[in-house]
Amino acid sequence: MNSTPPPTAGGLSGPPARSHADTLRSLLPYVWPKGEPGLRARVVVALAALILAKVATVYVPVVLSWAVDALTPAEGRGAIVAVPVAIVVAYGLLRFAASMFQELRDAVFSAVAQRAVRRVGHATFQHLHALSLRFHLDRQTGGLSRAIERGTKGIDTVLRFALFSTLPTLLEIGLATVVLWVALGWQFALVVFLTLTFYVAFTLVFTEWRVRFRRTMNETDQEATTKAIDSLLNFETVKYFGNEAHEARRFDTALAAYERAAVKNQVTLNALNLGQATIIALGLTVVMLLAARGVVSGSLTVGQFVMANTFLIQLYAPLNFLGFAYREIKQGLVDMEAMFRLLAVEREVADMPGAKPLAVPAGEVRFENVRFAYRPDRGILDGVSFTVPAGHTVAIVGPSGAGKSTISRLLFRFYDPQEGRIVIDGQDIASVTQASLRAAIGIVPQDTVLFNDTIAYNVRYGRIDASEAEIEQAARLARIHDFVVSTPDGYATRVGERGLKLSGGEKQRVAIARTILKNPPILLFDEATSALDTQTEQAIQANLREISRDRTTLVIAHRLSTVVDADEILVLDAGRIAERGTHAALLAKDGLYAAMWRRQAEQDEAEAEAPAK
Repeated sequence: MNSTPPPTAGGLSGPPARSHADTLRSLLPYVWPKGEPGLRARVVVALAALILAKVATVYVPVVLSWAVDALTPAEGRGAIVAVPVAIVVAYGLLRFAASMFQELRDAVFSAVAQRAVRRVGHATFQHLHALSLRFHLDRQTGGLSRAIERGTKGIDTVLRFALFSTLPTLLEIGLATVVLWVALGWQFALVVFLTLTFYVAFTLVFTEWRVRFRRTMNETDQEATTKAIDSLLNFETVKYFGNEAHEARRFDTALAAYERAAVKNQVTLNALNLGQATIIALGLTVVMLLAARGVVSGSLTVGQFVMANTFLIQLYAPLNFLGFAYREIKQGLVDMEAMFRLLAVEREVADMPGAKPLAVPAGEVRFENVRFAYRPDRGILDGVSFTVPAGHTVAIVGPSGAGKSTISRLLFRFYDPQEGRIVIDGQDIASVTQASLRAAIGIVPQDTVLFNDTIAYNVRYGRIDASEAEIEQAARLARIHDFVVSTPDGYATRVGERGLKLSGGEKQRVAIARTILKNPPILLFDEATSALDTQTEQAIQANLREISRDRTTLVIAHRLSTVVDADEILVLDAGRIAERGTHAALLAKDGLYAAMWRRQAEQDEAEAEAPAK
């Protein structure tokens, strides 16, 4: 078995915390996808537009200084006699070009960003369905959904701010520094460089320190969401025990933890903003003093003074935004981290390299000395061997905890046994594809869970491409068609969360119709009627016998009365097959099965007499 540690809150588990570099490396293939030259071309065009936009932006103050100097009367010269039309037009064109290339950049790259978001989300969803049953038994659905939701949003945030805010801002700062050096002198470039250095250093250090509060916010938000969803999914249980106030207190405790983390996050954000504003104000003041002194001394023109002022004002907005962008990128990376950790969780049960589809010409199922334990200290099956001949029905009975349902999970290959093997028509199920294995087996479980959709959708789930006529035919065979057409919306009737709008018998018949539509060669009934009343059970048992005729059928049962017609009955006890034979032979043996039969008969008699008392 795989040694991946069990999931933590929200089902996020196992792999150690990832660095931001690891997260970005994981994202890169989705932004620069192989085999898609169209998307790669969009990335190149977007980057080219980004550079052109910033070049145009940097030259705006330069052209503005030319216009100011051209409109400023020089000493010993008369009034201005001509408008510098070319310079003014160039200024307007540069302004337009900066905006045009920026919009072009965003328009071209949007398809890349949204495709990346879609593919990472799709990959995560697929991966979650590929993970083992063990993972999903340990998960917390609310926390898991929040991790995926925040992760996909984090991708969009990182791409938007990293590529189109941070990178362009750094490029603009670099170009502006060079222009200032060439046009105004090294002192101006030095002041700008020192200002930026202090600003960036302060932002990085302070933001890194603040990440802990964002993490805490995520964890507490996830915990609150998990508690809320868990409570709402168990709405009836909460009502049964009158624990609404208890659930509200649990949720409020989680919200209070989120509140404390959110306040700390906001206060530290305000401190960061104030520190950044202080550094910018100091740098701006020094540069303006230098420029003013240059004008007074005659080493700088008024146009150059305006250029210095415009450069700094122009840099101030993106530089101030750089701090915000960096914070957003950090937060986006934190949000993405949990989702990519999910993608890093290894599959416990995977197809072997070169696995072939299962071929089922007959449908014989054989367990050969199967040993299985969920944990090393909790053995479940201890050398179980039996055969279900093609077209025959074999029933497995036994006390609770004997390992009956584990057999169904192993047959579907939700887990692999530690020893032994399971064979269908001579093929070890570990050597075939899981998709083909599960396509060959139909199941009617004890607890039928339906999707919150229509009856038609839930029946069609047995075979997604089935026609309306085929759905109705399956419903007729499952004896539920008359009920469906008697409802106001017919097959468009919605069944509610987990099918709670239907009765137990109605849900079971939907499950039977779904399995009939699937039309598999092997059937598995896992205590399919144990939760139903006697009358409903007898009706559904008749349905089950009808659809299992001439099919290989494995019946896992609690009520022995439902398996008396089985070709063979296996009595499982403490993980071993204690007895086997037909119903009559096992009664004649007067062993464990016969004792169970007598106990259930006494219980049935007591239940039948109870109303008369």
